[in-house]
Amino acid sequence: MDKQLAKLLVIVAKEPVPGKVKTRLFPKLSPAVAADLYRCFLHDRIQEVSTLNEVDRAIAYTPEDAGKTFATLALDGFELFAQQGKHLGERLNNIFLEKLSQGYNAVSIVDSDSPDLPKSLIKESFELLLSKRADIVFGPCYDGGYYLVGMRKPHPELFRNIPWSTENVLSATLEKARKMGLNVKLLTRWNDLDTFEDLLEFYNKYKNRQLSKDWAGKKTFAFLSQLEKINALSFPR
Repeated sequence: MDKQLAKLLVIVAKEPVPGKVKTRLFPKLSPAVAADLYRCFLHDRIQEVSTLNEVDRAIAYTPEDAGKTFATLALDGFELFAQQGKHLGERLNNIFLEKLSQGYNAVSIVDSDSPDLPKSLIKESFELLLSKRADIVFGPCYDGGYYLVGMRKPHPELFRNIPWSTENVLSATLEKARKMGLNVKLLTRWNDLDTFEDLLEFYNKYKNRQLSKDWAGKKTFAFLSQLEKINALSFPR
């Protein structure tokens, strides 16, 4: 590991168990279908980042006993470890504390709910951090959260007393960063797929894209194209 350039990307992911993932899609989708869809999200995310150059890759999963599941999902070269913490803030902070202490110069954590997120945005997060143009990098979502957070040093306070799972997650975190005097850069806003309306928007965005080629989000789109509810409500070609 080159201590001057060492970069780590961590995907945070849940085990795709029916009834435990993508619950906001119920009852439009059954728990089983929602879990299968989330498995496609994971596949697309793993495939897209697998070709990042000079970046170590890991998957931080939950629950703690999901290691075997992710061993079958992950590609070669991915470190696998369980998330530790009572809530999202603790889990994110613990990843940064552990991995930055191992000698990485920059760590970026990305979600698994935006299957079409291009690796170029992840690369940009590392460029901003390693050039020291930013202390913290966030990738904003349209719902008020963020799909990526990256940093060079741990900042535990950023993850304390945040209204998680609300539209104020990013704004509250940015206010904390401002009070701490941290230099923050924002990446391009991107949509994560939480609601049925999000799925429709995603489907209509890509329905003329060729499946014969590889592109970020391809497996998710192929799965959605087989769902009668999606096809019935999609905009006309």
